[in-house]
Amino acid sequence: MIKIYNTLTGHLDEFKPIKEKEVSMYVCGPTVYNYIHIGNTRPAVFFDTVRRYLEYRGYKVNYVQNFTDVDDKMINKANAENVTVKEIADRYIKAYFEDTANINLKEEGMTRPKATDNIDGMIDIIESLIEKGYAYESNGDVYFEVKKYKDGYGELSKQNIEDLESGARINVNEIKKDALDFALWKSSKPNEPSWDSPWGKGRPGWHIECSAMSRKYLGESFDIHGGGLDLIFPHHENEMAQSKCGCGGTFARYWMHNGYININGEKMSKSGSFVLLRDILKSFEGRVIRLFILGSHYRKPMEFSDYELNQAKSSLERIENTLKRIKDIDSEARGENNCEELLITKNEIEQKFIEAMDDDFNTAQALGYVFELIKAVNKALDDGEVSKKGLEILNEVFDYLNIVIQEVLGVKLKLEAEVNNISAELIEFILELRKNARDEKNWALSDKIRDRLLDMGIKIKDGKDKTTWSM
Repeated sequence: MIKIYNTLTGHLDEFKPIKEKEVSMYVCGPTVYNYIHIGNTRPAVFFDTVRRYLEYRGYKVNYVQNFTDVDDKMINKANAENVTVKEIADRYIKAYFEDTANINLKEEGMTRPKATDNIDGMIDIIESLIEKGYAYESNGDVYFEVKKYKDGYGELSKQNIEDLESGARINVNEIKKDALDFALWKSSKPNEPSWDSPWGKGRPGWHIECSAMSRKYLGESFDIHGGGLDLIFPHHENEMAQSKCGCGGTFARYWMHNGYININGEKMSKSGSFVLLRDILKSFEGRVIRLFILGSHYRKPMEFSDYELNQAKSSLERIENTLKRIKDIDSEARGENNCEELLITKNEIEQKFIEAMDDDFNTAQALGYVFELIKAVNKALDDGEVSKKGLEILNEVFDYLNIVIQEVLGVKLKLEAEVNNISAELIEFILELRKNARDEKNWALSDKIRDRLLDMGIKIKDGKDKTTWSM
């Protein structure tokens, strides 16, 4: 039974999708006015993993993640560079795909709508809100009247209108009826993109964009809405209010929010240090970054540092080195080690992994069980040469780990891949030449080959009967 911590209810809820064995899921994507930073990367990786795990558990997932491609920040960026908002959007959407290709997001079967392709849907919802008395037009702007939804507003963020009013700045221009009312449509201004509407030329407010896109692709009611903790208020609160009032339905039934990433103990947005994903990729592989992100429970804050990334890198190397040990076993295994304890451990870990992921997608605990199994594999291999039966069990464990690490957690493994543009097959050939040199007692050549491989990041270990290598 899968349980999700639901921000709406404030506790763990049993997950029951609207349609049996089908999941509808909407996650707020980036506003494309810059390259994505590590804070944007966390929800991209985590919710991709949620999707992967649900599919692993037999669900069909309709996953939607949008691009916000019209927004105040984008307009300011375009005006500063003297280009169009579309040029800014196209540039950074392209960069987004370039960067996220390295962290292995599952694009197949995913919908990535752009706000500007869904203006008509936004206008439809706004017209419905006006008709039902929840919104009003003022000088070409349209606002949602929060007090008309007094009983429901604040349900997600656990705030009440009275507290919000006391903290709100009074709008002296008298365009709005109340300081809490938020924009659904903004009238056209110089140097801004605009679209025709019943209220004149203008552009949508931020919140209405996601309401229109989720409605188009998932309907008035859907299962999961995700995003960062900073989106709960006002963005998600306003989304829910306008969607429930304008469209009917329940909107999202389960709300999931990931925690912040901290730098030097301080929330990244407050520290002013926005670390770009593409800059991190200059020093660390995307698969290391993904493993780093999954190493913490998604609702907890994460500390970002090179130290933490290096820890993730070492953990990944440990996984790969263990799996390579299995691959290196001679298929004509003739030992007496049946690996019986390993099979018991594998079956236990398989169940524990599911229990961890079923418990609010606890990737940190699930990874802990993966490393428990890795430890058991190494112990089995250290216990002596394996038998045919032992090799069958090791291969079964290999296949299981390959599936949960690469397909469920989405962390790519390099078991046959090129190392520094040298194929594994070529490395084996080089090691064969080194063996010949050792057989001929040409120690100088043997050491030269070893040192040159080490310079290229390839470590070798001479065993009794075989030389093994690792990155």
